[in-house]
Amino acid sequence: HVWLIMIIMAGRCIFCTIARGEEPKPTLLHEDDKFVAFQDRSPGAPHHYLIIPKDHVGNPATLANKDIALVESLAEVGNKVLQEQGGDMEDKRLGFHWPPFNTIDHLHLHVLSPTSRMGFLSSLIHRPTFWFITVDKLLERLRAMPADQQAPPPSSPPQQQPETTKPEEQH
Repeated sequence: HVWLIMIIMAGRCIFCTIARGEEPKPTLLHEDDKFVAFQDRSPGAPHHYLIIPKDHVGNPATLANKDIALVESLAEVGNKVLQEQGGDMEDKRLGFHWPPFNTIDHLHLHVLSPTSRMGFLSSLIHRPTFWFITVDKLLERLRAMPADQQAPPPSSPPQQQPETTKPEEQH
């Protein structure tokens, strides 16, 4: 029966267990009715925090226009935690790993500062690219989409509107 317990445990979302106050229990830097914040277990900068919703929300690719307020709130909490912890508010990066480059399929905002002191590997991993999207870029994508559509991948070109032919040009 040990293998069955291991399979069940492996299926649990680690961020959901943290949000519920179960093991493991990192030191929470912020907790309210919607979010918790804690230090990343493998910090990529002197200040590297994760902000997660208490309710399970999938990765950023699952977000839609209706999730703009959620992303804005995550960023507000991230900035608050960074400021409270003495991070450099002028040299920061807030963003999300885009699938398949995310390790945990529960929305989590990375807050890093100062970015000028990030190591080489961390600066690659958390660089705005097709595998890491900043809050501003994600919000831009969410605002540009119809209310019922999910966000396109960061590498996707902007969707073009189909060409329409004016009535007088039709033959």
